[in-house]
Amino acid sequence: MGVLTSTPARSGDETSFPSLRKAMVERDIAARGVRDEFVLEAMRKVPRELFLPKNLHEFAYEDAPLPIAGDQTISQPYIVAFMVEALMLKGGEKVLEIGAGSGYAAAVLSEIAANVYTVERLGPLAETAARTLADLGYDNVHVLHGDGTRGWPDHAPYDAIIVAAGGPQISESLKEQLKIGGRLVIPVGSDQRSQELVRVTRVSANEYRSEDIADVRFVPLIGEEGWPTVKNDSRMPGRAPRPISSQREMLVRNLADAAEPFASIEAADLDPLMERIGPARVVLLGEATHGTSEFYGMRARITRDLIVKKGFRFVAIEADWPDAARVDHYVRHFQYPPSEWTAFARFPTWMWRNAEMRDFVSWLRKHNGGVERNKRAACHGLDLYSLYDSIRCVLNYLDQVDPKSARVARERYGCLTPWQRDPATYGHAALTGSYPTCESHVVRALTDLLEKRRTYAEHDGDRFLDAEQNARLVASAERYYRIMYYGSRASWNLRDNHMFETLKNLLAYHGPDSKAVVWAHNSHVGNAGATEMAARGEYNLGQLCRSEFGDGAYMVGFGTHSGTVAAASEWDGPMEIKAVRPSHPESYERLCHATGLPRFMLAMRERGDLCGSGGLGKERLERAVGVIYRPDTELGSHYFRAVLPQQFDEYVWFDDSCAVTPLETAEIKGLPDTYPFGV
Repeated sequence: MGVLTSTPARSGDETSFPSLRKAMVERDIAARGVRDEFVLEAMRKVPRELFLPKNLHEFAYEDAPLPIAGDQTISQPYIVAFMVEALMLKGGEKVLEIGAGSGYAAAVLSEIAANVYTVERLGPLAETAARTLADLGYDNVHVLHGDGTRGWPDHAPYDAIIVAAGGPQISESLKEQLKIGGRLVIPVGSDQRSQELVRVTRVSANEYRSEDIADVRFVPLIGEEGWPTVKNDSRMPGRAPRPISSQREMLVRNLADAAEPFASIEAADLDPLMERIGPARVVLLGEATHGTSEFYGMRARITRDLIVKKGFRFVAIEADWPDAARVDHYVRHFQYPPSEWTAFARFPTWMWRNAEMRDFVSWLRKHNGGVERNKRAACHGLDLYSLYDSIRCVLNYLDQVDPKSARVARERYGCLTPWQRDPATYGHAALTGSYPTCESHVVRALTDLLEKRRTYAEHDGDRFLDAEQNARLVASAERYYRIMYYGSRASWNLRDNHMFETLKNLLAYHGPDSKAVVWAHNSHVGNAGATEMAARGEYNLGQLCRSEFGDGAYMVGFGTHSGTVAAASEWDGPMEIKAVRPSHPESYERLCHATGLPRFMLAMRERGDLCGSGGLGKERLERAVGVIYRPDTELGSHYFRAVLPQQFDEYVWFDDSCAVTPLETAEIKGLPDTYPFGV
């Protein structure tokens, strides 16, 4: 009876219902992030067409809600799968469903749970659902005609409760019928036309934990603990525009007054920003996408001032160490031969091989050409995906300074040799026990290198740093690919912890007075403790920097309302120039857009007047686009909840923005071998 607030996709031209069903699951459910195999298998089994009127059978496997009797709807397949996955069922549970409708979702649940109890307010619907479920052999589903807001106490407590209609608040009766540890998934909202999907977990007899999951639209939950009646609104079930409140108008006006507009990136007066940054040792510059020209251009402009006016020693970017090392070789005019590979030649190539990055690299090389060698600004990579390039770097270094140790290191790294083409498959093999882990081998290779730090560093400190960091990367990457199958939290935390430890290692290497600029996505440089990431047990580079450096870490976020972006539709897919959808009405981005200012900087540190709980300090949606952009599922795929003033110290806004310009081969031909972005 529900739908995510996004545009449904149409089915293909396949002819049989089983093939349509299989295609629907792969295209509209698995491809959009549902990973639970119990859920996917259940969705593959249940014949949705048999829960619809005959005249709608042909539309059964379109990812859209469809009308059924009683002015109700059968939910969009994706939202059914999404909500069932949110229950985190393991099989064999007792589940309560509120809003049986035609019985489709109950059938899906019955493929996983031992028993499903479903309550339907409308008598004819309850009778039809019970008959259909019985005819199809779903004998573990039990249907009751009654007030769903009161639940079905006769069979309580339940392992999980799912509600397929939107209520004004969470029903106390339903909460009381949960087992301790049980989960309730319910749409809640003060407007009958739109709700927030909420998951409630019963922690103890009297304690519940609540988390928002997605913005959705369901038919109203009618009953004693729901809506008393349905509002007579011909626009249902569409979302109605809500008038801007005077409080919001005042916030927008205050935001516009506090903003520092600028006419262009080059014309921007950065002196006030430099003053606010003050003595900070680390400045973290974000981006709301990995493919927006203005974000790269403004980061470059700010970084130039930090290097020239405040003596920052290096730029650390969200890129693999070996690739950034080739850039570093170029910009610092090193005399030894550069690495033999081309920097940033793997997916997503456009993220760093673009005209905006080229212009900054050219400026940095020119700047360094006029200063002493030991004062040249460096460029380093923080990320850990370059497992095999890093192994090659370590071995090449040891071949030159210690051939005997190089032979030992080759033996140790040989454990990873079978997985060179796809290191992710190593993680799966190690997890399933079909291949032993290589952890002890790569850790020992790193330990051997560090034990000879003093001897090796005498040859060339910069080159030893490169070898050491590559060895650290291999150790982290081995663990990253091994644990990525346990879930996103563990792998995310490991990755950001690696970036943080790399940053600290670089600060130590460049000296006690050194200062760093970090270029990474907003999701890495903002304080994760101020976002929904914290509820998932995730932390990030920005949070670790805040804990380590306090106010000595200055975090700058970036945002945009609309325009174009360079992104792919799937991992390893081709780059596309995509239109950025206008920002969500309940987002920080929409507030910034409402100011009418095309570009501005906003200082948020110690601004209680603007950034308190009644202003920007109220939790809102925020958009994040990485190398993948899926506009059709934007709300579920690219928005998260955050408190912007606690996440960043400063915010840079571009109302309309353009995609980065990837470098064409013709632009690179004929350049020196030292140039990092080779053909």
